[in-house]
Amino acid sequence: MSSFDLKRFVAHGFGGHGKALGLRFHAEGPGWVELALPYDERLIGDPGRGVIASGPIVTMMDMATSLAVWVKRGHFAPQATVDLRVDYLRPATPGRTVIGRGECLRLTRSIAFVRGVAYDDDVADPLAHVAGTFMTMDAPA
Repeated sequence: MSSFDLKRFVAHGFGGHGKALGLRFHAEGPGWVELALPYDERLIGDPGRGVIASGPIVTMMDMATSLAVWVKRGHFAPQATVDLRVDYLRPATPGRTVIGRGECLRLTRSIAFVRGVAYDDDVADPLAHVAGTFMTMDAPA
């Protein structure tokens, strides 16, 4: 059982960039976390179509996968995104909240391997897939 209490961690909302984007906690499970990015006209990247820009979605996925690492490890510790590959499959649907699920697949002594999916209605019809690595900074010497 994990001693990292994600709900307590996000109880007061996100700070910084996450707060500016309006990110919210959505759901969690063993080794995975879902965040929600509510539709906001300030985040539109294509005014003609009303589609959210890619940057806020990348930020959400980086945060969801990062949180998934802490959930899997069972504690908060410093870490850094080493690589996060994003494959966009389609634009977000205007007016809909985007959900981002991050999952920690494997932990080594100093690296966490993650993957994730962003969707706005049905996880079977994703907007994007992500895969990446985080460097953990509290590994024993």
